[in-house]
Amino acid sequence: MPIGARVRVEWQHSTLGKGSELFGAGEPIDGALRLPWIGPEGIALCVVFSSPQPMSHDAIERWMHMARLLVEQAARLEFANSKIDTLQRSEQLREALYEIADLAGSNLQLPVMLRRVHAIVGELMYAENFYIVRYDDRQQTMRFIYFVDQLDPFVNDPELEIPVAEAEDSLTLHLLRSGETLRGPSRALREMHGISHSDTSGPDSADWLGVPMSRDEHVAGALVVQHYLEPNAYSEDDRILLAFVAQHVLTTLERREARNRLEVRVAERTAELQRTNEDLKAEVFERKRIQNIQRALFRIAELSMTSESLRHFYAEVHEAVSGLLYARNFYIATLSEDGSMLEFPYSVDERDQERQPRKPADGLTEYVLSTGKPMLADRELIASLQAEGKVRGHGSLAQCWLGVPLMREDKVVGVIAVQSYSRDVMFNYRDQDLLTFVAIHIGSGLARKLAQERLMQAHSSLEQRVSERTRELAEANAELVEQIGERLRAERKLIHQATHDVLTGLPNRVQLLERLTHAITVASHHPEACFAVLFMDLDRFKLVNDSVGHAVGDELLIEVGRRIVGSVRSSDMVSRLGGDEFAILAEGLDGPEMAEELANRVLASLSIPVWVAGRELYPGASIGIAVWHSRYRSGEEMLRDADAAMYRAKSDGRDRCAMFDEQMHREAIRSLDLETDLRRAIQAENFLPYYQPIVSMQTGATVGFEALLRWQHEQQGLLTPGDFLDVGEESGLIEQIDWLMYARVITDMAQHALPGYVAINVSPRHFRVPDFANRLLALLELHAVEPARLRVEITEVALLDDAPRTLECLDLLRRHGVLAQLDDFGTGFSALSYLHRFPIASLKIDRSFVAGLDGEASTESVAVIRAIVALANSLGIEQIAEGVETQQQRDRLSELGCTYAQGFLYSLPSPLSGEGLMALPDQVV
Repeated sequence: MPIGARVRVEWQHSTLGKGSELFGAGEPIDGALRLPWIGPEGIALCVVFSSPQPMSHDAIERWMHMARLLVEQAARLEFANSKIDTLQRSEQLREALYEIADLAGSNLQLPVMLRRVHAIVGELMYAENFYIVRYDDRQQTMRFIYFVDQLDPFVNDPELEIPVAEAEDSLTLHLLRSGETLRGPSRALREMHGISHSDTSGPDSADWLGVPMSRDEHVAGALVVQHYLEPNAYSEDDRILLAFVAQHVLTTLERREARNRLEVRVAERTAELQRTNEDLKAEVFERKRIQNIQRALFRIAELSMTSESLRHFYAEVHEAVSGLLYARNFYIATLSEDGSMLEFPYSVDERDQERQPRKPADGLTEYVLSTGKPMLADRELIASLQAEGKVRGHGSLAQCWLGVPLMREDKVVGVIAVQSYSRDVMFNYRDQDLLTFVAIHIGSGLARKLAQERLMQAHSSLEQRVSERTRELAEANAELVEQIGERLRAERKLIHQATHDVLTGLPNRVQLLERLTHAITVASHHPEACFAVLFMDLDRFKLVNDSVGHAVGDELLIEVGRRIVGSVRSSDMVSRLGGDEFAILAEGLDGPEMAEELANRVLASLSIPVWVAGRELYPGASIGIAVWHSRYRSGEEMLRDADAAMYRAKSDGRDRCAMFDEQMHREAIRSLDLETDLRRAIQAENFLPYYQPIVSMQTGATVGFEALLRWQHEQQGLLTPGDFLDVGEESGLIEQIDWLMYARVITDMAQHALPGYVAINVSPRHFRVPDFANRLLALLELHAVEPARLRVEITEVALLDDAPRTLECLDLLRRHGVLAQLDDFGTGFSALSYLHRFPIASLKIDRSFVAGLDGEASTESVAVIRAIVALANSLGIEQIAEGVETQQQRDRLSELGCTYAQGFLYSLPSPLSGEGLMALPDQVV
């Protein structure tokens, strides 16, 4: 550089900062030469040069070029030094953080650990004045867990929670609340944030740096360093470095606190487990004690049955008690049977080798016997009782004596006692309770043992009696074996009778149904299987019984059974169901045709005449066939359908067979549905009477009515008896329907003034019930209706069914004023003897004869009606012509002398009107 030259080098960079430096004689003069440029790493450089000596242009260029190279070289050197410093500082920070992390896992005490943290921070920056504070924003408290300061006399207590209200005027609290780093002179910081100075704030510092310790946006504390002498002692790098260290210190503190909390929880859990362990030990001890007691009790109970003698029993009991408590000195005392002596059946004692029986006195044993309560006494208590005269000593004086009563059936019979001659062995109330509990079982065992002893004494005499009884039983046994054999034979006979018909010896209904059930079960698993049931009823068999007697009828049934068996296959079952009904179960058929062929063979065998009791009889029959179908669920259903088919055969002319088909099935379903509807209708009382007047042929006046049954069906409307009477008769519901009808008619008679009488139809079933007449009369009496206003209409079948009972019933009704009318006269047997025997007031000429008065066969109808009228007049019986529908019929009946009539000509059957009166004609013109 020329003599007297002046040079200034200027620079600016984010790492090196902004600055300048002078070289030579001083500050360049005005008008000096400037050379700015951008150097390495983007640093802005400038050389300002002035020289007092003139220099050529080339010299200036060379000098400037050389200066530029030197300045850039110096800049590179500064950059390299800066990087070296940064690396060294990073390495120093890394080692510091590693050391802090190691402190988190160390076992050092917290103060020691915090001093090490202080030392580490001191290696990174000036930290002679350093403290760490923890902050709880929920509790609004803070703790100075570490505090070192050269000037501030404050002494921290790491465990003291300081309310923030006591430190409102402090930079530390502002730092904790704001969560922002504070750096600068403490006075300036207070003024900046409006914090007043207080005596508790400590001395002001030239430079103050505080950084928060935060976790999840919550401030948990702070690290603070301060310098009392040097302003700007802490740079931005120190702030960043301290903030970074603060987070690691917080992590270390949190780990330490978490570990402390874990250690506390572990200690608490350990203490809890220790308590639980102690409780378990106590429970195990108690359970072992209970198990020992149970074993002792089981042993005592077992001894009562297994001990060879009472002495052995007592010794085993002593051993069992010894396993529960101290029983080296043990005895059992019992009262004699008469209570006069105190006996000692068992005694083991260290000092008193033998206890002699004595009369009950005033010893400790007698004291327990008299009070019936346990007694626990030490030597002092025994001496006190002796001084009071309540007890007197017997034998050696014990240090501790325990006696409990021995009970049998709530009565004190003895005492169990244990005693100790040493002060080292003293009994307590737990031993008393235990011995009392054991004594109860010993008493029970002793009672069983005594009973066993008595049993053994009785055993010898019993053996003799048993031997004598055994001999007697052997004799009786032989007789019993014979009786058993007889009973077995009788049982087999009864079983045979239970499954076979007595008369014919054929299987009965029970056996047939069992076989049918088996066949249905097999067929339900084999769709190709085919079998059939043939239901057979003899035609006109009742006539045979009525004409030649039941004995002949029985012989005929036996012969019919033989012929049926001879007509079927060996695998077929022939069964007599009862009366003149037989059934055949034919399995393994090829089809329905095979069943019809079998039925025809049976009919052919029965068509041959039979000679019975010197008479030639023709036992014809009608057969119904039901072939297996998957809809059948029981044998009863197949028998039912075969029975229905049999009635079809009878209606077709008898002496033939009929196959149950879908039409019959539909009719059966209809009958079943109709029966269900009938039952519902009975419950709802949907039956009502329709009244048809009976008028005088001469005057046309109404003399009475016939109450005709009608059913108001829910779906089908009004039904007449022809629509449902057959189902009602078959199901037996007709009786309930009739009684509903009778009650309704009699109620109408009581409530409405019907002229003349009302006739009700009575089924033959009612005459089989003994109390029918009494029940009908009671119904009239209940509604206060005169019996003479009521008549009963019966058919000739009722007279034939059970003539004696029907006669008795009609006589009873007639005596009370209820007359009888014979319906449909001329269509049945019309036997004159019945008209003579039975109290008949009226004959009703059947409508078939009345209808014939209009046709070509009027001559026959006229002759029949004339004969009926003559017969009735001769017996003094009224005549009522049914079904009069035309004027011609009326005129002819009047000419024949018929007195009364009813029919559509006079009035249709109708219910009572709304006013309760019938709209009836006074006379017919």
